[in-house]
Amino acid sequence: MNDHNETDEVPVLFLCPISLQLMREPVTVCTGITYDRENIEKWLFSCNNNICPVTKQPLLLTNLSLTPNHTLHRLIQAWCTNNPNFRIEHIPNPKSTIDQTHQIVKLLTEAKSFPDKLLKCIRRLRSIALESESNKICLESAGAIDFLASSLKNNHQEESSDVMIIEDEAIEVLVQLNLSGSQLEKLINNESIQFIESLFHVLRLGNNKSRAYATMLLKSAFEVAGPTQLNCVKMELFVEIIRVLRDQISQQASKAALKLLLELFPWGRNRIKAVEGGAVLVLIELLIDASDRRSCELILIALDKLCGCAEGRAEFLNHGAGLAIVSKKILRFSHVVSDRGVRILASICKYSATPRVLQEMLIVGAVNKLCLVLQVDVSFKAKERAMEILKLHSMAWKNSPCIAVPLISRYP
Repeated sequence: MNDHNETDEVPVLFLCPISLQLMREPVTVCTGITYDRENIEKWLFSCNNNICPVTKQPLLLTNLSLTPNHTLHRLIQAWCTNNPNFRIEHIPNPKSTIDQTHQIVKLLTEAKSFPDKLLKCIRRLRSIALESESNKICLESAGAIDFLASSLKNNHQEESSDVMIIEDEAIEVLVQLNLSGSQLEKLINNESIQFIESLFHVLRLGNNKSRAYATMLLKSAFEVAGPTQLNCVKMELFVEIIRVLRDQISQQASKAALKLLLELFPWGRNRIKAVEGGAVLVLIELLIDASDRRSCELILIALDKLCGCAEGRAEFLNHGAGLAIVSKKILRFSHVVSDRGVRILASICKYSATPRVLQEMLIVGAVNKLCLVLQVDVSFKAKERAMEILKLHSMAWKNSPCIAVPLISRYP
């Protein structure tokens, strides 16, 4: 018996316009086009689209916009039964249209009334969230997001193992929900929930997995935070963020922590708080071992920001490998890495250029690297800064035997 290609002879009306595969659960959107539920939910919720793929008209992102097409479903079932040679598995009946939101509300009410059922409730919420993207909309409508955030707040006064398990489960569900900017903004502006304080508690006492989740949520939260919240970040929070970097829980957590620091640095005394929390020394240690482009870029951007203040430059120079490793990274990985590396050296040379520092730059090859920057393909700004540095300290460097012979003739 010959094998059949599913798209060759299956009636066109039975195929999902997105996947061009036979629809298992046809649903119709408000534009009148029918799709397979799994594909249209992925289009709407995972890919964050809000238009009909076929008509390009706007769609309402609610459960009510996906109406089961029972007639088409019965036709597909009948066709599969009458065409067994196509070896298409039996199309199951569509999922029950039970009001999922009502079920979730009932679940939350029960957990609030019986605290001993809280953990079971949170685990059930996680299962619901994983079932489909549309269920995440139901969870928001039922108030599950506030409930989960409140679970963190209500338990962070205690440190028992049971409480920590509840926090670990709740924060995992919050991450799985992939909260939008508006949802996060509501949480951080709700004083009764104390969302930032609760995440700080998880950072301080949670296991590594929960600390990683807390870091990711904090990064997203501060991206939508207002000036007041950005200016009032406690020193203790910087200490915990830096501890996440030092512990290297995961690459994802480290990148989230770096992006979080960059979000906070421009505000108030946040750079000084980070320096006092040990950020400069930890960043240099990370840079020594960094082997991928994006990590190097984020670390050097952070170091550049911190070297913009006197405290940051002092800490940078206190680390024996600071000048050497930054110089080494220049002209590697990307233009961003080179630009930021040269900027760091420019800050040091302009504001902290003691005779010892200038001599160290010669010894570790920083001056050689600056001469090389003038000759290779880097940004105009990087070349301009390198030229300024070399001219500024030409009296100390120009005739030094530490400069490679091929580069001496290029010294400005």
